[in-house]
Amino acid sequence: NQRGVSAFVLQYRLGSQGHHFPTQLADVQRAIRSVRSGAEKFEIDSDRIAVMGFSAGGHLASMAATMFDEEAYPATDEIDQASARPDFAILCYPVISMHEKYGHGGSRRNLLGPEASKNEEKAKHVSTNLRVTEKTPPTFIFQTDEDAAVPAENCVNFYLALRKHKIPAEMHIYQNGPHGVGLFKGDPVVGTWSDHLEAWLKTNFFFRPKQERVAVSGGVTLDGKPVSWGVLNFEPTDPFLPTTAVRVRRGKFSANADKGPVAATSHIQFEGSVWEDTRDPKDKVTRLTRLSPSSAPEISIQLQKKFTDPLQFDFLTK
Repeated sequence: NQRGVSAFVLQYRLGSQGHHFPTQLADVQRAIRSVRSGAEKFEIDSDRIAVMGFSAGGHLASMAATMFDEEAYPATDEIDQASARPDFAILCYPVISMHEKYGHGGSRRNLLGPEASKNEEKAKHVSTNLRVTEKTPPTFIFQTDEDAAVPAENCVNFYLALRKHKIPAEMHIYQNGPHGVGLFKGDPVVGTWSDHLEAWLKTNFFFRPKQERVAVSGGVTLDGKPVSWGVLNFEPTDPFLPTTAVRVRRGKFSANADKGPVAATSHIQFEGSVWEDTRDPKDKVTRLTRLSPSSAPEISIQLQKKFTDPLQFDFLTK
């Protein structure tokens, strides 16, 4: 909520209570349709709806992302005319496969029921790594290598399926951490996963409507010498828009309109070196936000949609 996100919690029916597939898929489809059809009432963007799930809930979220066009229940009203496809999927140590040896047997039995769970074809049907298509939404995945309850093969194979179908995706697998860690902010390593998620959501314009990017090019010098290698970060003044890093090589940089910074006012952060050319041990990696120590304020630039002028940054360290 602090990030401007409206959160909805789905209390879906469980296999342990006698409810089996496709009941769970019906529940998540109806939930997404209810939120989307009520977008005006909830004051949300109907094109920026994400589904998020942990463990077995991660499997349900993955079904929502890959089986949204499967009729899990008969339509009954106008709500059911809305799309059940989420715009983003967030899968946290998710159960994915129901038929491979690394699959979670308890989840398979709970989802399909004691008898149906013995049927390999039904198990494959709900193994969501086999259900990924070009229509699957961009996906973020978090997992730990230590997880013995739901092995990392689940999320790895889902990620590989996303790559095969060219779906934008990001996956983080931490070495340590048991199954079911949640946010785990107390762990300074594993607890960083939600920060990676926030950055990924910014990159994919979840917090703000998608904005056009701008092609940029130009040159960078450091104390009069072309920068051997470095990076220019275009960091929007709006903290919920994505920062764009543009690589600098041999004093030049360029990014096309697909990879360039967003059309917005941005602060410039530079990091780079000329050591590769000078071989002078005094030439260290330099990080700057001003053109010179006496410059004030920090560098900012307003990029417009049809921005074409080359940019020149001449940094001084003294």
